[in-house]
Amino acid sequence: DLNFENIKFAYSDNNIELPIRYDFTKDIQINNLSESTINYSIDPNLNVIEEGYKLNIYKNKIFIIAKDEKGLFYAFITLDQLIEDSKDQNINLPLVGITDFPLLKFRPIHLDIKHHMEKKSYYYDLIDDLAKQKINGIIVEFEDKLKYELRPEVGSSEALSIDWWVELSEYAITRNITINPLVQGLGHASFILKHDVNKYLRDVSTSDWAFNPLNPKTYELQFDLYLDAIKATPYSKYLHVGGDEVHLLERDGKSQLELNLIWLNKVCEFAKKHNKIPIFWDDMPLKHAGVYKPMFNDKISKKEVDDIWEKNEVSLMKFIEKFPKNAIYMRWNYQKSNTYGNQKAMDWYTENGLNVMGATAGQTRWTLMPQNQSNISQIKSFAVNSIEKKLEGLLLTLWDDDSPHFELYKRGIAAFGQFAWSGDKESIDEFKTIYRHRTYGSKFSNNEFAFIDKLENPVGLWLNMLLSKEGWRPGLSKKKDPIVTDIIELPDLNNKGLWSKKYSEKIKNANESLLISNEVEQIINYLLNNNSKNKYTLEVYNQVNELVKFSAKAILALEKLDISQTVDQIDYKKTSLKEIKDLQNEFDYLRINFEKTYSKTRILNKPDNYILDQDHHSHPANQTINFDWQFLSEILFLKKLKNLDNHEKL
Repeated sequence: DLNFENIKFAYSDNNIELPIRYDFTKDIQINNLSESTINYSIDPNLNVIEEGYKLNIYKNKIFIIAKDEKGLFYAFITLDQLIEDSKDQNINLPLVGITDFPLLKFRPIHLDIKHHMEKKSYYYDLIDDLAKQKINGIIVEFEDKLKYELRPEVGSSEALSIDWWVELSEYAITRNITINPLVQGLGHASFILKHDVNKYLRDVSTSDWAFNPLNPKTYELQFDLYLDAIKATPYSKYLHVGGDEVHLLERDGKSQLELNLIWLNKVCEFAKKHNKIPIFWDDMPLKHAGVYKPMFNDKISKKEVDDIWEKNEVSLMKFIEKFPKNAIYMRWNYQKSNTYGNQKAMDWYTENGLNVMGATAGQTRWTLMPQNQSNISQIKSFAVNSIEKKLEGLLLTLWDDDSPHFELYKRGIAAFGQFAWSGDKESIDEFKTIYRHRTYGSKFSNNEFAFIDKLENPVGLWLNMLLSKEGWRPGLSKKKDPIVTDIIELPDLNNKGLWSKKYSEKIKNANESLLISNEVEQIINYLLNNNSKNKYTLEVYNQVNELVKFSAKAILALEKLDISQTVDQIDYKKTSLKEIKDLQNEFDYLRINFEKTYSKTRILNKPDNYILDQDHHSHPANQTINFDWQFLSEILFLKKLKNLDNHEKL
C-alpha cells in the first residue's frame, strides 16, 4: 500500500524530466521502471484541454498522463497534496482516478505595488504559492516601482530594476506563471505627472491625475514606459494600459468618449506593433454612453435596464468603428457581477465583435483586511459566469489603495484559484473547509477554527471606532484640524454620564467587538501552539486583531471615566484617568509588535525622497512617507487624550 514513506522514485516512458515539485514530492528521483512507484508521461492526444492531466492511484502504483508540461506540473501539485494528507493523517494514499483540467484558460491575479513594496524574497515565495493554487498569470501594476531606464524620473528610488523583474519573470514562467505589465496611462497618472518635468502634459494644469490625449508628447512618454515594462516582463502576452476613472477636458470639439477612443487606439496600435494584446479597463466608454450605472444596480428590472440601453446604445454605436478590435475590454465588477446590467454589457462586446474579459476582486477598499468573507461569493459568481460565457479568462484584482498585508489576500486568492479552475464544483462552505485544511492542516479544517469570518465584524467596527459621526479615516490627513472635527470627543467630567449616553451605540459596538476579538485570539493562539502550518499568516492576523482590540478598549476606558465616581473614599475618576493615560504606552508596545511582524516581509516606509502625489481617491497608504498612515486614527486620538492631563477643563 502506498503512503508518504514509500513514494521515492518515478519513471517516464518518454524520458521526460520531472517538473518542479514542492514539499512532499520535491525529493522524488527518476529511477528505472521496476524501482519506481510513479509512472508519468505526456500525451498531446490526451482527451483533456491544455494544462489537464489524469492521475490514477492503484495499490502499489501511480500513473500520471498529462496533456503537456503544464499539466504534468499540476498533476504533481495534486499528488503533493495527497501525499501530505497521507503523512498528516497517517493513512495510505486513496485509490482514486482523477481527471483534472481548467475551465478558464487564463487565471491571473493582479499584483498592485503602487503604494508599497514587499521584500524581494516574498515575491519569489508568492510565485510558488500561486503555482500551488494553479494560477497561471500575474498582471503587475508597476506604477513607480519599476526603475524605468527611458524615463528615470518616474521610478522611485526604491524601484526594482528591469533586470530584477526579468529574473522574477523567468522564475515564474518555469512554474507556468506569465507576468504581464500594467502601466496606467490616460488617468491614474499621478505617479508620472507629479514630477515637474512632466507637468506640461497634464490635461488640467493643476491636477496630476490625467494626460492631455491630444498632445503628441503624451504618447512619447507613455510608450517609453511601455517599452521598459515590456522589457521587464519578457514572457508577457498582454499589455494592460489601464484607462479607467478618467474625466477629460473636452478639446477641439471632441467629446470625452472621442478623446478616450483617440488615446485607446494609439496605445492599442503600439501594443499590436510590439506583439502584445492590449487590455483596457472598460468603464469610461460605458459611462460616457450612459449605460454604466445598471451594471452595479441589482434592484432595477430587466425592462428598466433594456430601456436604458435602448435609449443610450446609440452613443456607443456612433463610434463602434473606433473601438479597437485587438483590445480586450476588461469588464470589472467587484460586488454586482451577476446583475443583468453587467451581463448585458459583456454580451454587447461579444455581439459587436469585441473581446471581453471580466475582473473580480479579492481586495477593494477594505481597510486592514479583505472583508465580505474575502469576497468569495463574488469571486465564485464571476468565475462561473465567465466559464458559462466561454471567456478566455478572469482577473482577480487585489488593490493596494488601503494596503492590507498581502498575506491576508491569500484566502481570496485560493478561492479564485479554486473556482477559476473548477467552476461550480464546490460550495463556498466546502471551499472554506478545504482552505483551512490546506492552509493550517487537516486537523484544523472544521468550523471550530473559522476565525477569519469572525474577525471581519470587529475590523469593520474598528474603522470608525475612534471617530466622530462626521469622521472618515481615509480623509484624516486632508483635514485642517482632524483632532477637533473627526476624532471622537472626550467625556465632560463636569457632566457625568452625558458622554456614555451620547455614545451608547459605540460602547455597545466596542463591547461586541472585544468579545469577538477575544474569541479570535483564542483560536489563533491554539493554532499557533498546536503545529499548524503557515504560522506567519496567523501572526499577521493576530496583529490585526490586536490593533482592533486597542480601539475597543479605548472606548470602554472612556466610558469608565465618564461614569466614574468616588465610592468608599476611593476616587475611581483618578484610577480611570490613569488607565486612559496608560493607553499611550499600550499603543506604543502594540505598534512595535505590529511593525515587527509586518516588516518580516513588507517594506514599511517609503524612501525619504519620495514625492507624494495629490491622492485624488484618498488612499491611506498614499498619505505618509512612513507607516503612520496605518495608525492615523489612533495617533490623533492619543494626541487628543493629552487634554486629559488637565481634565478639570474638559
